[in-house]
Amino acid sequence: MGGIAFVGPVTGPGVVIMRSLRLLTLSGVALLGLAGLPISSVQAEVCRDPIDPQGVQLEQQQQNGVDFMFGGIGQDESCAIQRMGGYNLHMTFSTGPANEYVPDVKVAIQGPKGREVLSLDQAGPIVLTRLPAGKYVVVTERNGRELRHTIDLSGGGVRTLNIHWADAS
Repeated sequence: MGGIAFVGPVTGPGVVIMRSLRLLTLSGVALLGLAGLPISSVQAEVCRDPIDPQGVQLEQQQQNGVDFMFGGIGQDESCAIQRMGGYNLHMTFSTGPANEYVPDVKVAIQGPKGREVLSLDQAGPIVLTRLPAGKYVVVTERNGRELRHTIDLSGGGVRTLNIHWADAS
């Protein structure tokens, strides 16, 4: 399981989506971390209920040979995307003190030598990608604020990157 990164403030109009699920997820992550339990237990607890397929509009896409999917708006879609397997980088975007999901993030993933392998506009609140093993720079932009994170997918498994902007505006 990869690390969790919380990143500092952004200003601009906020979007309130999935407030209660996000609070439950982050609270559960904090409690499980303190208890030394695996973080994946949180997702199983949150998404135990059956999913209404009419509430899900997810579609796997591909760009430059990279499979990806994004969405997570509404309870059913959020649970459905969290249950998806086969993706090695899971990103979640939230904002404000109530950890509200945001779907308006520009995402660029750069591979070796800064070559862009994936570029998305208005992505989120959850983005899943299937990338070849290696080191990448994930560049996210929301309301004009650019944030960079380095992620290493060399060891196999799934890495999780939770990016949080402190301001809800």
